[in-house]
Amino acid sequence: MEQVSPAGGGRARRRTGPVSVLAAMMLTALLLGGAVPYVAGQGRPYLSYLVLAERPDAGGAAAAAAEAEAEGGRVVQDYPQIGAVLVYAQGAFAERLRSRPGIAAVGATRTAAVPGPPRPIGGAGGFAGVLDGTASLESRIGGQTPGSDGSGSADGADAAGDSTATLPDPAERSDWNLDMIGANGAPAGFSALLRTPTGDRAVDRQVPAAPQALRRVLVAVLDSGVDDTHPDLRSAVDPQASVSCADGRPDARFGAWRPDPGVGESGHGTHVAGIVGAARDGHGVTGVAPGVRIAAVRLLGPLGQYYAENIVCGMLWAADHGAKAINDSYFADPWKYNCPEDPDQAALIAAVGRAVAYAQRQGAVVVASAGNDAQDLTAGRDDRRSPNDRMSGPAEDRELGTECIRLPGELPGVMTVSAVDRRGLPASYTNFGRGRISIAAPGGDPDGGSQGAIVSDWPGGQYAALAGTSMAAAHVTGAVAVAAAGHPEWGPDRLIAHLADTAAANCPMLPGGCHDREYYGAGVLDLVSG
Repeated sequence: MEQVSPAGGGRARRRTGPVSVLAAMMLTALLLGGAVPYVAGQGRPYLSYLVLAERPDAGGAAAAAAEAEAEGGRVVQDYPQIGAVLVYAQGAFAERLRSRPGIAAVGATRTAAVPGPPRPIGGAGGFAGVLDGTASLESRIGGQTPGSDGSGSADGADAAGDSTATLPDPAERSDWNLDMIGANGAPAGFSALLRTPTGDRAVDRQVPAAPQALRRVLVAVLDSGVDDTHPDLRSAVDPQASVSCADGRPDARFGAWRPDPGVGESGHGTHVAGIVGAARDGHGVTGVAPGVRIAAVRLLGPLGQYYAENIVCGMLWAADHGAKAINDSYFADPWKYNCPEDPDQAALIAAVGRAVAYAQRQGAVVVASAGNDAQDLTAGRDDRRSPNDRMSGPAEDRELGTECIRLPGELPGVMTVSAVDRRGLPASYTNFGRGRISIAAPGGDPDGGSQGAIVSDWPGGQYAALAGTSMAAAHVTGAVAVAAAGHPEWGPDRLIAHLADTAAANCPMLPGGCHDREYYGAGVLDLVSG
């Protein structure tokens, strides 16, 4: 997740304790009957792998599955849209499979082993209707669609087990961020940001797109899950387009997309969804695009990870359900930066890259957070956090070159969003880099409280003030929805160009304005100019 902690935390908090807690969680879950959905293996532990065929289509996926099974792997999900499969295997599986004919790449998606593959379940799931007559893995395994064990909440979510401070109902008053981008109906600008909110704003403020037009637009929030029982989001989340991809397999059972309160910081996705599309009703907060339909796509797994297979699953699901924008406020675990010289990481780059490209071809604008490490993405950098799923011991001390990239934010065509504070200045935590940042948007100050951070929804009908490039990206996703509602004929390239053009006119009243492109990209997001 790309939110930052108060009091100079500066880095995204991804779970509630040190990495050694992962081992304890796994052991406890197994002893208590399997809250972590893995089947016990035969002595040796398993790793998960993404296997990519040379052919990026359904035939390639079938060939990859056959080769993986021949090497002793257990195929649990196919991705026919991109010619890939998800496999659990033991031993030197990847080394053997890389030499097989027709295989383009094989990569372990985790470093922490599990007892076995995930349990299969019956019920809704799979990527139905995308194979043009070619049988999917669903049909090959007798109609059973793998999925999670359903241990998450089925009746809504709350913030139990999470340390995030909540706020009283803000009654749509804490909205400096919407003023900055013109989402309150007035022209965007920075002079209004110096005011002190009075709380007497009219509820029926004009918006750039009518709610009925926005209702025809679907955006996807790929995140920790969304609490669709929240009053601000009840009418926004579309159950027919929502899913859990928490272990790389689509689980479309009702409520599967909701956050698991037992996983730390699982409210993050609800906060992001509120920024995108919370209802305008005089209560709570208002989103950038009130009235838009949201596909809630849960990626966060039971151990607090956003593994590459989860991202692939979510990206393909969102694309196949017609999302015009796909919000990605996270980076792929377990490696903060993936390096093409490493064969495992190269496979993850290729798999997520294929999924992003597929979504773009299907008509989606893919939006991603730039990250909260105050790093120059065009320079060499250090990574002392990876792999972040290790069971024990210190992280590797990696000195990286510019070829190592964040997923999905540094993939071609992705709108990568940096964060600015209430003054329009680059946030102290935001990553930057000329040519790597597409646009800037409000991310807030982690020490600013409700007047300096971004106030949005939190599970259980609550509200929270967070800051980070996660929040900045969500503003851009909402803006894509508004533009798409007004111009349904526009494709991704035209939508991106429109946002870039209007952002160029919305710069802080400071020396140089937005000329510092390494932080601002095209400029600061502007919803109504042009």
